Amino acid sequence: MAECTLCGLPTPDSPHAADDVEGDFCCRGCLEVARTLDEAPAEADPDALDGGPAVDEVDGERAYLDVSGMHCATCESFLEATATDAAGVRAAEASYTSGMMRVVYDDDLTDEGAVADGVSDYGYEAAPTGGEAGDDDQETVGRLLVGGFFGMMIMAWYVLFLYPVYLGVAPDSLLVDLDGPAGGFLFANVWAMATVVVGYTGAPLLRGAAVSLRVREPNMDLLVAVAAVTAYAYSTLALTLGHTDLYFDVAVVVVLAVTVGDYYRDRVRRRATGRLSEAAEERVDTARRRTAGGTESVARDAVAGGDELVVREGERVPVDGTVAEGTAAVDESLVTGESLPVSKESGDEVVGGGTVTDGGLVVRADPDPTSTADRLVETLWAVQSGSPGAQRLVDRIAAAFVPLVFLLAVGTTVVHLLLGSAPTAVLLTGLTVLVVSCPCALGLATPMAVVAGIRDALAAGVVITDSSALETAPEVETVAFDKTGTLTTGSMTVREVVGHEETLALAAAVEQFATHPVAEAVVATGTLPDAAVADFETHPGQGVEATVGDRRVLVGDAALFDERGWAVPEDVALAYADAPADAVPSYVGWDGRVRGAVVVGDEVRDDWETVVGDLAADRRVVVITGDDRAAARRFETHPDVDEVFAGVPPEAKAAVVDRLAAEGPVAMVGDGSNDAPALAAADLGIAMERGTRLAVDAADVVVTRDSLTPLPATFATTEGTRRRVRENLGWAFLYNAVALPLAVAGVLNPLFAAVAMATSSLLVVLNSTRPVDG
Repeated sequence: MAECTLCGLPTPDSPHAADDVEGDFCCRGCLEVARTLDEAPAEADPDALDGGPAVDEVDGERAYLDVSGMHCATCESFLEATATDAAGVRAAEASYTSGMMRVVYDDDLTDEGAVADGVSDYGYEAAPTGGEAGDDDQETVGRLLVGGFFGMMIMAWYVLFLYPVYLGVAPDSLLVDLDGPAGGFLFANVWAMATVVVGYTGAPLLRGAAVSLRVREPNMDLLVAVAAVTAYAYSTLALTLGHTDLYFDVAVVVVLAVTVGDYYRDRVRRRATGRLSEAAEERVDTARRRTAGGTESVARDAVAGGDELVVREGERVPVDGTVAEGTAAVDESLVTGESLPVSKESGDEVVGGGTVTDGGLVVRADPDPTSTADRLVETLWAVQSGSPGAQRLVDRIAAAFVPLVFLLAVGTTVVHLLLGSAPTAVLLTGLTVLVVSCPCALGLATPMAVVAGIRDALAAGVVITDSSALETAPEVETVAFDKTGTLTTGSMTVREVVGHEETLALAAAVEQFATHPVAEAVVATGTLPDAAVADFETHPGQGVEATVGDRRVLVGDAALFDERGWAVPEDVALAYADAPADAVPSYVGWDGRVRGAVVVGDEVRDDWETVVGDLAADRRVVVITGDDRAAARRFETHPDVDEVFAGVPPEAKAAVVDRLAAEGPVAMVGDGSNDAPALAAADLGIAMERGTRLAVDAADVVVTRDSLTPLPATFATTEGTRRRVRENLGWAFLYNAVALPLAVAGVLNPLFAAVAMATSSLLVVLNSTRPVDG
């Protein structure tokens, strides 16, 4: 089957084409997009839409798993290797950003539950979507509470007894004789409490270090674990040998500081974003297939081309197909972006994922049954999981920094031994190198600045769900807006009423029993009459009627009234014909005659012009919509809007964003599930909070108010936050550039190294907690 040159969807028997554009297209929208972009697009890569060859080129059953315990990029590699080692698993792909895995397996050898059990090892916990995969946030809080309690106890012992000895205070001035039984009890308590902090609170760090070694990808966890464990092991050995120079405080500070930073980062990510698994749960898994004897329920994957599927009111269409029987209104906004339900009758195409809102259909499945909604989920996964964010920056630095520190520590130890230093002094010097290089400042530089930035963003009405937004937002050159639900309110309202004075009231009386957006808008605006309403009847895709008092009232489109031959007054017919392209007009009549008309439509937001004007001062502004060009005319003629792409299907929205990105970084603002692939494909995805879970999950930024006003503040706040991140990282590197040579030279000891490390981290925290200005 031929595919669209732009978006990769199947083309009709007579594809859309033009002499000035190379390729064949599935719809007029894709053709116009290609022409507007003024270049012949390359053939669509199926892997770009289907999630990559690692999973999508493998046959078998597919499943999504929620996985708790992932907190760095190294976890992805480890989990993928662990899953594919299991019997029956053919391919696996993990995504740290979404906290999920998707797997392809042989259902004759295993099932998704067994695959999840196989992954649940080494501290990770997996479960099929919708199951319980553990609560990372609750577990981390527990570890921090335990670690914080024992950490404070340890530091109290140090301040009261050990630091005075290190500073030369006479032992007899202390309350406890460190060389007596009381001192032994004190040291035993410090060792026990430090063991809890390192072993329990630091367990995720130790696991991450072990995983990084197993997959040969050094990360921050490895460096933190080495510093903490080395300080702990040295102190334990020194305590066994009767020494009092102990550095359990160093191990405790290292573990708690890094764990707190990780907690803030992960808590914000989990609180601000939905999970892709919620979208996977909403997929249609079964279909009602018509047979000679009635109907039967079958798995959606068992649907074959040509099967006739019965879809009732309120149900989703399982797969793409053509209406074989019936007439109904279908809400396809999930996958097409159209703001209004579309009337479908015999011969019309329907998309998998659309919801029948009024009536019922028999759908004949396409020759290769697939679901457009599922393709959108796959597209989102492919783009989102394949785009590394700024949160991986420190891990990439650690990949080079960790081996360097190890080499320095070993080299320093060897050199000092060759120079004749005492073994104890040599070990302390090597430990000092490890401790002074402990990346607390480096590890806190990004998360602490991010927390401060998120705080200021929240005050402006914005939730930053991905720290990569802090780096990409200031670089954005083009802001692309979806129309419906973004530049418009997304809710239907009555725009105009013409004709008889009772038109709106009688229309509301009839529409109160209907279940579609137009009816809701009419009922919300009109005042219901006192007359009783009876004998309600619906005409799928055309209108409704009922008896109100002693009058039979009919509300619907022109075709419904034409069938009955009802006369239409000239002024009412003119109002109906002149209704805007983005509105729905309805006639209202009784006693065999049309008496009036009601025009319902989606209203633009009051603040859209101000916001677009502010953004257009520094950036290019474009509008991408699934509606036709007539519906987007008001935006096309606005001086601050540089370009309007109309009639664009969802897969093509992502393709448009990709093409725009070739000219510079792009921000996409949207609210619907159909916008999710474009949001994920953009350098910066911005979702409206009232949008769908899938859109919010795909976004880097979520506007928490039902307004566009926070958008300019988003760019100002992210600019200030990015600057703060760079300041913190600059200080962290400067600290290491000064402290490491001093440690290698033997000028520092572990105590001063720990103090220097804590001071460096404190400066980073203080810098981060200052208000982030734009």
